[in-house]
Amino acid sequence: MTPGLPAPADKRFRRAQVRPTGRRGLAWRRAQLAARSLAMVLVAGLAVWRVVTLVTESPTFDVAHIALHGTDRLSRGEAMALIGELRGRNILSIRLADWRERLMTSPWVEDAVVRRVLPNTLDVVVRERTPMGIARIGRDLYLIDQHGTVIDEFGPSYADLDLPVIDGLAQPPREGAPVVDQGRTALAARLLDDVARHEQIAARVSQIDVRDVRDAVVLLDGDTVMLRLGDRDFAARLQDYLDVATALKDRMSAIDTVDLRFGERMYVRPGRDDHAGAVPASRDAGGRAGGQ
Repeated sequence: MTPGLPAPADKRFRRAQVRPTGRRGLAWRRAQLAARSLAMVLVAGLAVWRVVTLVTESPTFDVAHIALHGTDRLSRGEAMALIGELRGRNILSIRLADWRERLMTSPWVEDAVVRRVLPNTLDVVVRERTPMGIARIGRDLYLIDQHGTVIDEFGPSYADLDLPVIDGLAQPPREGAPVVDQGRTALAARLLDDVARHEQIAARVSQIDVRDVRDAVVLLDGDTVMLRLGDRDFAARLQDYLDVATALKDRMSAIDTVDLRFGERMYVRPGRDDHAGAVPASRDAGGRAGGQ
C-alpha cells in the first residue's frame, strides 16, 4: 500500500448505508402508520365532540315553536298539557317517539306524528278519532268510535254532535272504563257505514240495539216502531220499511215491531193497543203493504 493514499473501504462493512429489511422494518412501518391513524382519529373525534357540544349547548336549537295540526275536539291547551314541556329543550336531543306516545294517551288521538323542523320548531300532526255513536251503558252515555274505543263521557260539550244512541255494546263496569264487545261494535259499525251512503236514511237513524250480534234493531227519528234488520243489507231493509210505513200504520192502530230480515216478506207485530197477532206483509209494485 502506497503511503499517503487512502485505503479503499471494504464494501462488506457499509452497514450504515443499508436500510433495515425483513420483519423488523415492516413492524416499524406498521407502527408509524398506526400512530398516524390514531392521531387522525383522535383529532377527528375531538372535532366531532366539539361540534356536538356547540350544537347541544347552543340556544339556536332550543325548541321555541310547536306547530299543532289536525286537532278539532282536542284543544290546543289539552295538547300542550301533554307536550308543552318540550319548549326550551334541545331539538336534536329529543326522543320523538316518547312524545308521540304521550300524545297517544289522549283518548281523542288515534295517531300522531312529531317531526323536527330545524332550527327550533316541532311539527305535530294529530289524527283524531271519529265518534260513530253514543253508547248507552247502564245509565251513562259515552262517545265511541268504530273500533269500540271509548273516547269520552257524553255531555253538554258535545251537544253539537248528531249521533245515534247505541245500546247493547257493553255491560256497566264495576270499576274503571267499560269493556266494549268487539262483535257488537262491528255490527253497529257495519250498519252505520252502510246507511251513511244514503243521506236521507242515515239522518233518521236515532237508536240502534246490538244486544243480538246477528240482529240489529233500529228506531228511526219520529217513529216508535222497532225495526229488526238482521246483520246485512241494512239500508235496503230500512228503505223497504219506509216504502210501506204509511200503509202499515193506516191498517194497524199500533205497531211494536217490523221484522225485515226475510226479503220482500216482512212480519209486523202489533202493539198493545192492537189485539191482532203478528201479521206478515209484503210490498206490491206500488209500494203499498198487503196482507199475506
